[in-house]
Amino acid sequence: MRKSLVLLTLTLLFSSCVIDPDFSRHYDRTPPLPPRNIYSITGDNWIELHWQHNLESDLKGYNIYRGYSYSGKYILIGFTEKNYFVDFTARNGTTYYYAITAIDYSGNESDFSYDVIYDTPRPEGYNQTIFDFRRFPNTSGYDFSSYSVVPYNDDYCDMFFDNDNGKYYMVVYDDTDIQDMGPTVDIYDIDKAPISGWSPTKDVRLYVGHTYVVWTWDNHFAKFRVKNITSERVVFDWAYQLVEGNRELKSSKNIKTGTREMNKEKVFERIKNRK
Repeated sequence: MRKSLVLLTLTLLFSSCVIDPDFSRHYDRTPPLPPRNIYSITGDNWIELHWQHNLESDLKGYNIYRGYSYSGKYILIGFTEKNYFVDFTARNGTTYYYAITAIDYSGNESDFSYDVIYDTPRPEGYNQTIFDFRRFPNTSGYDFSSYSVVPYNDDYCDMFFDNDNGKYYMVVYDDTDIQDMGPTVDIYDIDKAPISGWSPTKDVRLYVGHTYVVWTWDNHFAKFRVKNITSERVVFDWAYQLVEGNRELKSSKNIKTGTREMNKEKVFERIKNRK
């Protein structure tokens, strides 16, 4: 009798588990599409990622992966339900590559995003002031590499401020380039440095709200946005890329060769003859 009860119990348990022999057919095995239209914003020891939101109804969120080369190993660094993510573990001067996947509530994960996304954080500063070189020569220049104010004729000066009879200029030497990128809302509006369009006169007129890009004598890129101008000073926000640029586009200069002294003479002659 006991044996019959045991067999009956096992039979009932088994039959209750196999309600639908085709159960696996109804299980969601379809992953979301990979995220698209990804772009990054470069910050000071951070990188912000944005992408187009997926439209799947069962979307749970996104996994963020990071590596040190496009084809290298990617490691999961975070998850978000939003269509943006800020990597606060990024460090200035290091280039990071990113891939993003979408994941649904059934645990299905998409392929890596197809966009090639990489970025390099860089230092930045705010409300920096330099003064007119004609009246305050020792505090008229700026050296991006040391984040410091220097004299306009210092060997490491990247640019200096010039009030020319009420017209305001930022001036660079012949081994440096500068370009006005136009009006911007903030310094983050300009994400990449141009490869052409540099000022042939080695100076630019300054306007409040404009962002400018500088290609320094030692082959680095910087940008600054003017916040305020008076007859004696200019106030700006700035950002400077620590990683040296492509040498095939512009070779670095050696300041010990004396080239800078000749460049200074040319620049001052142009300023004197400026119309």
